Amino acid sequence: YFFKKVITKQDVLGFAELTGDFNPLHVNIDFGKKSVFKKNIVHGMFVGSLFSRLVGMHCPGEKSLYISQTFNFKLPVFIGDILLIRGTVSNKNDSIRMITLKTEIMRDNKIVIDGEAKVRVME
Repeated sequence: YFFKKVITKQDVLGFAELTGDFNPLHVNIDFGKKSVFKKNIVHGMFVGSLFSRLVGMHCPGEKSLYISQTFNFKLPVFIGDILLIRGTVSNKNDSIRMITLKTEIMRDNKIVIDGEAKVRVME
């Protein structure tokens, strides 16, 4: 399963407000311009949190319980990026109602974050 998400400035500011992470690399335009990236980057954990929507709403969806998630941060994400969030079942254990997902977030066919999720299917 997959879905797309356009990253907005409101997303970044909302995540900063929610977590208290106001690192200037994410929220200060002048600081971002002076960084190696030449602009602000999006919080990696915000981008990674999109896996929660993937698991909780789509794959396997409602009535699932997140057990674990790994993250490999590969490329920065910027405001305005269009991301593709994808999950692919790589293993299934019916006896304990557990699935393993290969998780990926991509921009322009390049992986920005990948990892693995373990999810228990409750019903």
